[in-house]
Amino acid sequence: MIEAGRQSAVDSRQSGESAGDGQIRSYRDLRVWQLSIELTVACYEATKTYPISETYGLTAQIRRSATSIAANIAEGYGRENRGSYLQFLRIAQGSLKELETHLIVSQRLGFLDATLEEALLSRSENVGKMLRALIRRLEKAS
Repeated sequence: MIEAGRQSAVDSRQSGESAGDGQIRSYRDLRVWQLSIELTVACYEATKTYPISETYGLTAQIRRSATSIAANIAEGYGRENRGSYLQFLRIAQGSLKELETHLIVSQRLGFLDATLEEALLSRSENVGKMLRALIRRLEKAS
């Protein structure tokens, strides 16, 4: 039941949630998960140049919140019911907003170049749009 609903909810290239041949066999096939992983890698790269004094501060917070986005998409996908899946997608949205906030603070403190901040925020916005579209489709399928 949920597998059929999940399939129809994510099998739309127009909103960008599905990947490849459009068949969703795993959370790894979700385009939003793939882009979340790419965003995480970009955030890890960006924080490599942060001051050592931020190792347990902004560096850790950015890396943790970025990683949490894809992790929550995956965990929700693995749940037994749509309600749990939606809950984890909303948690991913929260982590995304947390990440955006840390990036803005980093730029204002001079740890992150404004051009890189803009690029990361743009990627984040794209992931956010896909998450919202996926949530709406799953809610409609209920």
